[in-house]
Amino acid sequence: MYTREQASKLRQAFWTAFGQYMAPVTSAEGMATNWINYKTGLKNVFFRMQADKKKASIAIELAQPDPEIQLMFFEQFTDLKELLHSSLGEEWEWDLHTYDENGKTISRIYTEIAGVSVFNQDDWPALISFFKPRMIALDAFWNDAKYSFDELR
Repeated sequence: MYTREQASKLRQAFWTAFGQYMAPVTSAEGMATNWINYKTGLKNVFFRMQADKKKASIAIELAQPDPEIQLMFFEQFTDLKELLHSSLGEEWEWDLHTYDENGKTISRIYTEIAGVSVFNQDDWPALISFFKPRMIALDAFWNDAKYSFDELR
Protein backbone atom coordinates (compact mmCIF):
# COMPACT_ATOMS: atom_id res chain seq x y z
CA MET A 1 0.00 0.00 0.00
CA TYR A 2 1.26 3.43 -0.88
CA THR A 3 0.88 6.67 1.02
CA ARG A 4 -1.11 9.35 -0.75
CA GLU A 5 2.15 11.17 -1.56
CA GLN A 6 3.82 8.02 -2.95
CA ALA A 7 0.76 7.24 -5.07
CA SER A 8 0.70 10.80 -6.40
CA LYS A 9 4.40 10.64 -7.29
CA LEU A 10 3.98 7.31 -9.11
CA ARG A 11 1.00 8.62 -11.11
CA GLN A 12 2.94 11.77 -11.96
CA ALA A 13 5.99 9.72 -12.97
CA PHE A 14 3.86 7.57 -15.28
CA TRP A 15 2.21 10.53 -17.01
CA THR A 16 5.57 12.28 -17.34
CA ALA A 17 7.06 9.14 -18.91
CA PHE A 18 4.06 8.80 -21.22
CA GLY A 19 4.34 12.46 -22.24
CA GLN A 20 8.04 12.04 -23.01
CA TYR A 21 7.32 8.87 -24.98
CA MET A 22 4.65 10.66 -27.04
CA ALA A 23 6.55 13.96 -27.48
CA PRO A 24 8.11 13.05 -30.85
CA VAL A 25 4.70 11.97 -32.23
CA THR A 26 3.02 14.75 -34.20
CA SER A 27 -0.71 15.20 -34.67
CA ALA A 28 -2.59 14.23 -37.84
CA GLU A 29 -1.95 17.80 -38.99
CA GLY A 30 1.80 17.41 -38.39
CA MET A 31 1.82 19.68 -35.33
CA ALA A 32 3.40 19.14 -31.92
CA THR A 33 0.65 18.02 -29.54
CA ASN A 34 0.17 17.83 -25.81
CA TRP A 35 -1.22 14.30 -25.82
CA ILE A 36 -1.98 14.21 -22.09
CA ASN A 37 -4.01 17.43 -22.13
CA TYR A 38 -5.36 17.11 -25.66
CA LYS A 39 -7.26 20.19 -26.80
CA THR A 40 -10.36 19.36 -28.84
CA GLY A 41 -11.19 23.02 -29.39
CA LEU A 42 -14.73 22.42 -28.14
CA LYS A 43 -15.83 23.56 -24.73
CA ASN A 44 -16.69 20.64 -22.43
CA VAL A 45 -15.47 17.97 -24.91
CA PHE A 46 -12.43 16.11 -23.62
CA PHE A 47 -10.24 13.17 -24.60
CA ARG A 48 -9.36 11.61 -21.24
CA MET A 49 -6.90 8.94 -20.28
CA GLN A 50 -7.17 7.50 -16.79
CA ALA A 51 -5.22 4.82 -14.97
CA ASP A 52 -5.56 3.52 -11.44
CA LYS A 53 -4.57 0.44 -9.47
CA LYS A 54 -6.89 -1.97 -11.33
CA LYS A 55 -7.55 -0.65 -14.84
CA ALA A 56 -7.01 2.05 -17.42
CA SER A 57 -9.44 3.78 -19.74
CA ILE A 58 -9.44 6.20 -22.61
CA ALA A 59 -12.57 8.17 -23.38
CA ILE A 60 -14.28 10.98 -25.16
CA GLU A 61 -16.11 12.81 -22.39
CA LEU A 62 -18.95 15.23 -22.97
CA ALA A 63 -19.40 17.44 -19.92
CA GLN A 64 -21.88 20.10 -21.04
CA PRO A 65 -23.84 21.29 -17.98
CA ASP A 66 -27.16 21.27 -19.88
CA PRO A 67 -28.30 17.64 -20.44
CA GLU A 68 -30.09 18.57 -23.68
CA ILE A 69 -26.97 20.16 -25.15
CA GLN A 70 -24.96 17.16 -23.97
CA LEU A 71 -27.47 14.95 -25.79
CA MET A 72 -27.01 16.98 -29.00
CA PHE A 73 -23.23 16.47 -28.83
CA PHE A 74 -23.71 12.76 -28.08
CA GLU A 75 -26.05 12.42 -31.07
CA GLN A 76 -23.51 14.16 -33.29
CA PHE A 77 -20.87 11.65 -32.17
CA THR A 78 -23.40 8.87 -32.81
CA ASP A 79 -23.72 10.12 -36.40
CA LEU A 80 -19.93 9.74 -36.64
CA LYS A 81 -19.83 6.34 -34.93
CA GLU A 82 -18.79 4.42 -38.04
CA LEU A 83 -15.95 6.88 -38.76
CA LEU A 84 -14.84 6.75 -35.09
CA HIS A 85 -14.78 2.96 -34.92
CA SER A 86 -13.08 2.78 -38.31
CA SER A 87 -10.38 5.22 -37.17
CA LEU A 88 -9.88 3.33 -33.91
CA GLY A 89 -9.98 -0.13 -35.47
CA GLU A 90 -12.27 -1.27 -32.64
CA GLU A 91 -15.67 -0.56 -31.14
CA TRP A 92 -15.99 1.43 -27.92
CA GLU A 93 -18.69 1.60 -25.24
CA TRP A 94 -21.25 4.43 -25.44
CA ASP A 95 -22.84 5.81 -22.24
CA LEU A 96 -25.31 8.67 -22.45
CA HIS A 97 -25.76 10.54 -19.16
CA THR A 98 -23.56 8.62 -16.77
CA TYR A 99 -21.63 10.11 -13.85
CA ASP A 100 -17.99 11.05 -13.35
CA GLU A 101 -16.02 10.54 -10.12
CA ASN A 102 -17.46 13.80 -8.75
CA GLY A 103 -21.09 12.84 -9.41
CA LYS A 104 -21.41 15.22 -12.38
CA THR A 105 -23.56 14.05 -15.30
CA ILE A 106 -21.42 13.36 -18.35
CA SER A 107 -21.60 11.22 -21.46
CA ARG A 108 -18.72 8.91 -22.31
CA ILE A 109 -17.50 7.02 -25.33
CA TYR A 110 -14.72 4.80 -24.04
CA THR A 111 -12.74 1.61 -23.84
CA GLU A 112 -10.75 0.18 -20.96
CA ILE A 113 -8.25 -2.48 -20.06
CA ALA A 114 -8.35 -4.37 -16.77
CA GLY A 115 -5.56 -6.05 -14.82
CA VAL A 116 -3.05 -3.20 -15.08
CA SER A 117 -1.90 -0.80 -12.41
CA VAL A 118 -0.34 2.62 -12.83
CA PHE A 119 1.43 1.86 -9.53
CA ASN A 120 3.27 -1.13 -10.98
CA GLN A 121 6.08 0.04 -13.23
CA ASP A 122 6.11 -3.38 -14.89
CA ASP A 123 2.63 -2.51 -16.24
CA TRP A 124 3.73 0.80 -17.75
CA PRO A 125 4.64 -0.70 -21.15
CA ALA A 126 1.16 -2.26 -21.35
CA LEU A 127 -0.44 1.06 -20.37
CA ILE A 128 1.59 2.97 -22.96
CA SER A 129 0.76 0.34 -25.58
CA PHE A 130 -2.92 0.77 -24.67
CA PHE A 131 -2.99 4.58 -24.70
CA LYS A 132 -0.63 5.47 -27.56
CA PRO A 133 -2.38 3.97 -30.61
CA ARG A 134 -5.80 5.03 -29.35
CA MET A 135 -4.79 8.65 -28.77
CA ILE A 136 -3.18 8.79 -32.21
CA ALA A 137 -6.36 7.27 -33.72
CA LEU A 138 -8.57 9.71 -31.78
CA ASP A 139 -6.49 12.58 -33.13
CA ALA A 140 -6.86 11.28 -36.69
CA PHE A 141 -10.61 10.89 -36.19
CA TRP A 142 -10.90 14.37 -34.68
CA ASN A 143 -8.92 15.90 -37.53
CA ASP A 144 -11.73 14.80 -39.87
CA ALA A 145 -14.73 15.00 -37.52
CA LYS A 146 -14.29 18.30 -35.67
CA TYR A 147 -15.92 20.29 -38.46
CA SER A 148 -19.16 18.36 -37.92
CA PHE A 149 -19.50 20.17 -34.59
CA ASP A 150 -19.23 23.73 -35.98
CA GLU A 151 -22.98 24.33 -35.59
CA LEU A 152 -22.83 23.28 -31.92
CA ARG A 153 -20.07 25.71 -30.96
